[in-house]
Amino acid sequence: MHGQLPLNALRAFEVAARHLSFTKAAEELNVTPAAVSQQIKMLEDYVGSPLFHRLTRGLALTKSAHAALPALQSGFSSVTRGMQQLRNDRESNRLNVWTAPSFASKLLLPRLNKFTAVHPEIDLGITASEELVDSDSPEQLIQAKHFQQHGMDIAIRFGNGHYPACRVDRLMPASVAPLCSPRLLTDPSRPLVEPRDLIRHTLLHDDTQYEGRPEWEDWLAMVGVESAADAKSLRFNHVSLALEAACDEQGIALTIEQLAAVDIERGRLVVPFDLRIHLDCAYYIISPNETADTPAIIAFREWLLSECSADKTSSAITACC
Repeated sequence: MHGQLPLNALRAFEVAARHLSFTKAAEELNVTPAAVSQQIKMLEDYVGSPLFHRLTRGLALTKSAHAALPALQSGFSSVTRGMQQLRNDRESNRLNVWTAPSFASKLLLPRLNKFTAVHPEIDLGITASEELVDSDSPEQLIQAKHFQQHGMDIAIRFGNGHYPACRVDRLMPASVAPLCSPRLLTDPSRPLVEPRDLIRHTLLHDDTQYEGRPEWEDWLAMVGVESAADAKSLRFNHVSLALEAACDEQGIALTIEQLAAVDIERGRLVVPFDLRIHLDCAYYIISPNETADTPAIIAFREWLLSECSADKTSSAITACC
């Protein structure tokens, strides 16, 4: 007996011994009976003695094979458990995060490399879904059961913070303000000094459906501008499109300014007036109570809370959602 253990032959022997049939062993192993017979012959040569009595109507184990079989079966069971543990460890580091497309594209993705650099062991998946914005329908309120149904570990949601059977952490508030390219502030032909100057520019409308979403007419009325009926307008069904148009100097967007944080940091957008509508709704990171304290979820939650901790907005006008 020498050399490496013939693992394939041992496996063929265990299956053939269990069935006492090379044919049935071949079916389980998805090989031919001849291949099983060859593996058994190889193992018999390796141990130096027969393992089966070839009978007219089947097979019977030799005394030594019968004695060795339980230990071999126990060994294969241990290998199976070990492989399952390896798979479980891999799955325990798999993290599926669901969020609205606007949050994913404008806030999460620009910073995600920071998380993956610190936690390369976590296999992260991001799913963007319009379902993750609270609506007026009770059926749409996220609950713990939705995580298993959708295969998600964490949800980042804009809403009221009331999510049954879940751990809920407030990421950041939400305030609505005009946003434009800084280059518009230096255009002498269309000065942008006070709110009434906005009507000389194209107004970019964010038609994303979320609680408390103000229209330009509402916002202008709140700051004392009577009408924007003569202003040009462009409408978008995704806030990221409205913000991109604002970056390209196509007009002035009215949307949640926190979504523009990266564009503001990089000098692509500015808030021309220190006038904001603060919404009662906010952004939350949510996970079911029973999994909220798993290592991967804790790591992502703490990282994102840290990233979103700097809230330096000021308040002049308040509206309820």
